[in-house]
Amino acid sequence: MGLVVDRDQLVQIRNDLKRQGKKVVFTNGCFDILHRGHVEYLQKAKQLGDVLIVGLNTDASVKRLKGAERPIVQQEDRAIVIAALAAVDYVCLFDEDTPYELIRAIVPDVLVKGADWRVENVVGRDVVEAAGGMVKTIEFVPDRSTTSIITRIIQTTEK
Repeated sequence: MGLVVDRDQLVQIRNDLKRQGKKVVFTNGCFDILHRGHVEYLQKAKQLGDVLIVGLNTDASVKRLKGAERPIVQQEDRAIVIAALAAVDYVCLFDEDTPYELIRAIVPDVLVKGADWRVENVVGRDVVEAAGGMVKTIEFVPDRSTTSIITRIIQTTEK
């Protein structure tokens, strides 16, 4: 089971992992209502290195990005659930709209985003590549998203 840590703790952990020669993978997201697509994405991300760190948007950040009705699940609960996944080693909340500052603080070896992102547009790419790391994208599981789950719930309750 992974750990939920703050940014300062994560920087220290990253420094220790670097000394140990561990390949650190980083990804981020809201992970509002956990579903199969999230789980498979995180499993594939973990396969790219030794340690998987997940940057998790805070509630305030999710609201700014997704709208006033989101998130559905509070940040502490989302963090615990994501950390409990076998693929995840560490979860760190970030309050900014992007994980750029968190990426700058830990400089992962591999930066991962979903394939809906073009590699050249991935936030933090400059930091990771300047340090000799790489940026990868991972295909999504089709028809699996938090938005589609919310839509289905609304449609079901309106009947």
